[in-house]
Amino acid sequence: MSMPVNSVQSNLLNKAISQRLQQNSTNKISGRKEDNKQDNLSLNGANNPGFQPTDSFVRTSIFYINDYHGKSINMERTMTASNAFDAFVPSTPTDKLKLSSGDIMLGEIMKANQVAVQAQKAMGIMASAMGNHEYDMPKHVGELIPTIGFKLLACNVNIKSDNPLSKKVEKSYVQEVNGHKYGIIGASPVDLFMRLKYGKIFDELNVDDIDKTIQDIQAEVDKLKSQGIDKIILLSHVGYGYDKQIARETDGIDVILGGHSHNLITDVKDGVNLFKSKSGEPVVVTQAGRDGKNFGILNLEFNNKGVLTKIQNNVANTRKFKRNAPIRYVFEQILGKPKVIGKINSAPPPLTNDLIEPSGHANFLTDCMRAELGTDIAMFGAATIRGYFEAGNIDTRSIEDLSPFKNKMVVVKYNQKDIVDALKLAAKSMVSINNKPGLIHVSGLKYTVSKDGNLRSLTFVDKNGQETPIDINNPDTTKYYRVAITDYYAAGNDGFAPLNRIKDAETKYDFDVSQCIEDYIQKHKEPIDIVDDGRIQIVD
Repeated sequence: MSMPVNSVQSNLLNKAISQRLQQNSTNKISGRKEDNKQDNLSLNGANNPGFQPTDSFVRTSIFYINDYHGKSINMERTMTASNAFDAFVPSTPTDKLKLSSGDIMLGEIMKANQVAVQAQKAMGIMASAMGNHEYDMPKHVGELIPTIGFKLLACNVNIKSDNPLSKKVEKSYVQEVNGHKYGIIGASPVDLFMRLKYGKIFDELNVDDIDKTIQDIQAEVDKLKSQGIDKIILLSHVGYGYDKQIARETDGIDVILGGHSHNLITDVKDGVNLFKSKSGEPVVVTQAGRDGKNFGILNLEFNNKGVLTKIQNNVANTRKFKRNAPIRYVFEQILGKPKVIGKINSAPPPLTNDLIEPSGHANFLTDCMRAELGTDIAMFGAATIRGYFEAGNIDTRSIEDLSPFKNKMVVVKYNQKDIVDALKLAAKSMVSINNKPGLIHVSGLKYTVSKDGNLRSLTFVDKNGQETPIDINNPDTTKYYRVAITDYYAAGNDGFAPLNRIKDAETKYDFDVSQCIEDYIQKHKEPIDIVDDGRIQIVD
């Protein structure tokens, strides 16, 4: 059920948003631009002779989200967009669906997951795929499940009966809107075991590989088809690369709403996100990036045989929407009232690609770690930085939003070879699929990476600014540095085996990076400028 909006001001805001979005196809909440060939692709007539137009169409508009990772502020902004989507009345009868491709939750943090559940319920999300973060909460999954009112879907997992998820997760279901039936299927990541922080869950479920997953999906499609369902949507958390394979190697799927790989897919382009199934029917694939920076509206037209005849894919940036006051109030009842702790004088804009770009935001974060924990170096993986600083007052909730995973701080001694090997692995992200695992942001180091994925140089910078080059071809295995890092990376996660020294940690703290940032800002009362000082350089 959608969050009610009772005030006249909120109603006017929703109306204004709806009108504004209709003026820009990339931000449009509903409706169609029939003459826009890029984002409104016709599959009829001369463009595709195999598809004959008919007079009987079903028009469908899907509000879709994926990979919010507990980012509550962006959920508040998305709530405003969701209300505008609900309020808009199309000129022709249109079925409205609201669907998620998973990882809206965060894992072990109960309050963050409670917020994610409340957000999806308030938006009216009908179903969600089971992403890796939906599994990574063994301590409280049983407590959370009764509050989840939407469907949880995964057709490629087998869950033991003693796990609370076994009675909640379904392979597929039928969603009826205005008398029209849609088959909705879910799929979990085939690399699930590599993505979870806690191993306990491995004993309670297994996930099929990609070949078996494709068979699982086809089996669900065939089951739905046998029930007369001819409009089928896959909520996929297997990643864009596999989604393309699924589109081509199955028959009967119309739409794949993806996640996991964090791709931002806009428009409709043949061979990019529009493919032909085994029988030659069109399949559209889309995904809205990561961390709630964007959401999507997919407008569709089906003929009387359930075949897509028109597609329009619109993606909107959540920063363009005001935070919804009612849901913000609900969140603060769960998370607590934020406290203003300082002021940011200036900050650069958010990154285009968070995984492989140098970042002033990350520089400040790692500087806080190094200063507050008193170490020689600080290291923080780009994959776990999910926010950015903005000019103006900064409060505790904004800081917690920077890296919402709550990975605990530790101090570990690493030698030069450990550090060099980790940075070489990170450098490969420049050319790897989906730019995984991402660069390592640092304090106390400077390094250079080439665009072809190689570490070119490395320098240690002491607290007095004195620079000492490190030989990346022959690093000293006897020279150690005290390094501030998270327990996640100190355990070698995300493939960083050279950093796997958690058992030898000098100190383990019961707080995450948020505490370091808060303590540092409170000690430096003057407004702070967030800048990129060039400590990481990308070269040809």
